[in-house]
Amino acid sequence: MQRRQFVRIAGGGVVLAATAGVAGCSAELPSEALQAWTPPQETGDVRRWLLAHAVLAPHSHNLQSWLVDLGVADQITLFLDRTRLLPETDPYSRQMMMSQGTFLELLDLAARQRGLRAEVELFPEGVFDARSVDGRPTARLRLVPDAAVRPDPLFAQIFHRHTNREAYGQRAPEAAAVQAVASSVAPHGVRVGFIDGAQPELLQRHRSIAMEAWRIEMSTPRTLLESYQVLRIGPREITQHRDGIAINDPLLRAITALGLFDRSQPSAPDSMAVSGQIDDFNAKLASTPAFFWMVTEGNDRRTQISAGRAYVRAQLAATAQGLSMHPLQQALEEYPEQAGPYAAIHGLLAAPPASHTVQMWARLGYAPPVGPAPRRGVDAHILPPKA
Repeated sequence: MQRRQFVRIAGGGVVLAATAGVAGCSAELPSEALQAWTPPQETGDVRRWLLAHAVLAPHSHNLQSWLVDLGVADQITLFLDRTRLLPETDPYSRQMMMSQGTFLELLDLAARQRGLRAEVELFPEGVFDARSVDGRPTARLRLVPDAAVRPDPLFAQIFHRHTNREAYGQRAPEAAAVQAVASSVAPHGVRVGFIDGAQPELLQRHRSIAMEAWRIEMSTPRTLLESYQVLRIGPREITQHRDGIAINDPLLRAITALGLFDRSQPSAPDSMAVSGQIDDFNAKLASTPAFFWMVTEGNDRRTQISAGRAYVRAQLAATAQGLSMHPLQQALEEYPEQAGPYAAIHGLLAAPPASHTVQMWARLGYAPPVGPAPRRGVDAHILPPKA
């Protein structure tokens, strides 16, 4: 115990000395990693313009696991990039399927903006089974000019939609804003709900479940390590990868540069690294004024994709209303250690797991704006032509 405390104190001294030279460094993300957030120019192939919007869709851990084949004119075939999965926290790829849905919804919104009808065929070569994914396409879109197509107002929010993981203010969302979010998901047949301070005991129950689920994920070595493996720390890593969880904090950059943060090993559950993250997140949950959720009947692959399409519409609608949204997927994940929070949130939301699934659960509230997350850009997602 004494030796561990000595290492912490000595290490702290080294870190303070090292950060003296980076105190003026900005924590802003490098502009090169955010280039995809510049609205695209029209090009000869309208599909690239559509994709420039779709690649801004929200995705679990910001992995951006989308691959597209443009080999057939006026057609886009979407695949799941199986090198970008989360096997520990998302063992059955439910979140991955939702992220395929967020991509498809933004593609459809962009197509409508250009007077195109996107005819979407899900799983044209067969549906994945319930527990695994494979190399078959998740969707095929045929783009058809159609004078009857009307733009969707949510399109205007695509470049403004950002996931806000910071603390929210105490003010509850206004009733009209909540209704706008609820109405936005109508095309995709999900049940939505909200809770705010008008029901304080119930609101605290939501917070408590979220806190416990976060503690479990941070304290389970393999799930923590999965997050460590997609951390991008400092300008060089962020610009190189343009995905994952980007952190440009000068202190963490210094700690990493000194070799004091080993991302090849999970931190111990009782370490300051873990306890600090838990305390920080608990404070944000304690300030959260409202929660939003989506429930589906069933949980097949098509339903998961529809849920993803519904979620991004809800987040776009929230953005239009000045609201921030932050997914809380931990309690919805299907690895064994989360069985308690999983059952608790399903019970709280009247969603018996045998027949229903809570596809999304999110913090909702008003907060200072945040910037975008890195994106890899259109070219990174286009498959090379077949020989």
